[in-house]
Amino acid sequence: MPTLVLDTNIVLDLFVFADARAHALNEHLERGDAHWLATQAMRDELERVLAYAHIESRLGFYGLQACDVLRRFDRHARIVEAPAKAPVTCRDPDDQIFIDLAVAHRSMLLSKDAAVLAMTKRLANSALSLRT
Repeated sequence: MPTLVLDTNIVLDLFVFADARAHALNEHLERGDAHWLATQAMRDELERVLAYAHIESRLGFYGLQACDVLRRFDRHARIVEAPAKAPVTCRDPDDQIFIDLAVAHRSMLLSKDAAVLAMTKRLANSALSLRT
């Protein structure tokens, strides 16, 4: 069973935007075919992002509230301790927490963030899979 780390944009695609590209991932999570690891800081970031005006308007459009998204996060993600900093550094410090966790647990990191995607080669050298 794969172990995953999902960045905030992927979580939004999954639980807010119902992005068709996230459909298979949602099915894997629902069936328990994948383990999603997260830290409290990741959950806190999601909660903060859900309060952004443009995200709140999308929540309203889809008939959701922030608590609905957080409830799904809590149902699927397993909160673990934040690891030490990974030996690779992301130019966007907000993304470092995802990289640190994925490297520490040798997990697949799902991201579409440009700063993370720019690290594909360096992350591959850390034996980490990166998917967009």
